[in-house]
Amino acid sequence: MDRKIIIGTRGSELALWQANFVKDSLEAIHISAELKIIKTQGDRILNLSFDKLEGKGFFTKELEEELLAGTIDIAVHSHKDLPTENPPGLIIAAVSEREDPAELLLVLKDCTDVRQKLSVKFGGLVGTSSNRRKAQLLAVRPDLEIKELRGNVPTRIGKLRDEKYDAIMLAKAGVKRLGIDLSEFHVEELGPTEFIPAPAQGVMAIQIRERDHILYEALQDLNHPDVAAELSVERNTLKLFGGGCHLPLGVYCRKENDKFQVFTSKAEDGESFPDRLFIETDTLEGLPELIVAKFAKDRQFPSKVFISRDISAGSYFRKALEKNKIEIEARSLIRTVRTINKFDSYILKNIDWVFFSSKNAVEYFFQLEPQFPKGVKFGVMGTGSEDMLRKNGHFADFVGESTDTADVASDFAAIANGTAILFPGADSPMRSIQQGLSAETKIIDLPVYETVQEENVEPTGADILVFTSPSNVEAYFVDNLLQPQQKVIAIGKSTGKKFEEMGVSYKLPFSPDEIGLAEAVFGI
Repeated sequence: MDRKIIIGTRGSELALWQANFVKDSLEAIHISAELKIIKTQGDRILNLSFDKLEGKGFFTKELEEELLAGTIDIAVHSHKDLPTENPPGLIIAAVSEREDPAELLLVLKDCTDVRQKLSVKFGGLVGTSSNRRKAQLLAVRPDLEIKELRGNVPTRIGKLRDEKYDAIMLAKAGVKRLGIDLSEFHVEELGPTEFIPAPAQGVMAIQIRERDHILYEALQDLNHPDVAAELSVERNTLKLFGGGCHLPLGVYCRKENDKFQVFTSKAEDGESFPDRLFIETDTLEGLPELIVAKFAKDRQFPSKVFISRDISAGSYFRKALEKNKIEIEARSLIRTVRTINKFDSYILKNIDWVFFSSKNAVEYFFQLEPQFPKGVKFGVMGTGSEDMLRKNGHFADFVGESTDTADVASDFAAIANGTAILFPGADSPMRSIQQGLSAETKIIDLPVYETVQEENVEPTGADILVFTSPSNVEAYFVDNLLQPQQKVIAIGKSTGKKFEEMGVSYKLPFSPDEIGLAEAVFGI
């Protein structure tokens, strides 16, 4: 190409990083380029929240106008800031690789309480301008106070440093691209399957004039079609919902083990409890329409759901179902009993890891008041065990989030093989994690409780039955049969195996926790 390309960009540090990345990429394929900084409505108006700004594209409109006028040849955007439809005459010629779309919660160290989920002190003040973030935060921490936060990434971090907030939320991608040191804060990383990001979060979009065919062809060297395909699901879902940046919608699509997985969170507004959905499929075709149909206001939900676990009034699962007027029948079909009253902490002297496979194991072990040596690490199975560990004042260094214990065992073995590991647990454990460890690993099983099945378990007439352990399955089906209209959700594969032995089909949630179980109910 014999002409110099003019790249239009906003003037923030992150926007300039992105524009320079594109400039360097163009020069690597022998295309000369220079930057032109353009101020947008979103840059000028900093005293209003996003949902009070008029129109759409308040970070992109001015760049698009200059592109149409011919004063620039390329506009570089954070893809999530773009409206779902290009102005006539403009197209997205290329999209970048996707940077990690996780969210970061930065917490002042004086305001950190590890006993709380997300580690923000009770009633803490959290800064964010995103209704999507606000709704998902309040769903798991309704005690938090959310306050508007505007400005570029360094400005937002500066406001936290000045103690105007106890914590703030940022996209990990921007922090990573700018190389910002966050060591002065406590940092909680929230992955995109746990805290669902904005459509196209972490991706840069390169926009050009539709008629500029030569430039389009040149930019295909920078394009990532696999990312574009996944973004089409996210962006078309946003389009079908008729939303913009103010809509409390999170959509994340990825390919995992030759399957497409889509995670969606949608609320009416920032104050409302969000509905969540997880879909796994072989093809992307028709996915946006399917997602929107699952969120339709006239959708028929099951009238009653049984779960084999006691559910507190404030639990995520209860709030998610009761919001949609679904009756919950919650009763555990087993009970646990402590098996030891004393514990010799000398056992911990040469221990490297303590691994808990259930929250019961955490609870009963800490009743023994163990004294841990310096440097001991903690592993847990699932977020329920992680939350119980937090309540006892400790972070998990490893969290097994898969519903397949074999996968968790493999992941844990990769970091813990050859060490000494204590496994507090039931008196007859399945030992799924232990079996995945190498022969060089020192394994100590410590029974701290036993499970007792209830007798004469009453049947349920619920539409959906959720089973949270193999023992609960065994207890229920001693005296009861599954009715033809009833559907089953098993919290993990070990629970699911009980149904496979019975020849009963079941649904598996993405994650073995209350959010995953609610997603599974919503997806049926």
